[in-house]
Amino acid sequence: MSQGSYYYDMCCRYKGRKVRITDVAGREYRGRIVNVDSKYVYLEQDRGFGGFGYGYYRPYPGYYYPVVPVALAAIGGFFLGAAFVW
Repeated sequence: MSQGSYYYDMCCRYKGRKVRITDVAGREYRGRIVNVDSKYVYLEQDRGFGGFGYGYYRPYPGYYYPVVPVALAAIGGFFLGAAFVW
């Protein structure tokens, strides 16, 4: 199993839950997983978090906060929301 498919399966399993994802460059993303496709995991960002280095803002219908796509191939770490305090 490749690293990309490992994170794809994990992101699908935790869809709708708050997570913290670190990419291979060390950038951190926090939010709730709203969707996963073969290339990206889409995080609905919480207020107060800025400076999302990797990815871009893309409107995602039905969500109030910005949704940021994070490339599955760039994920270096994945933590569930219960593992840390927001």
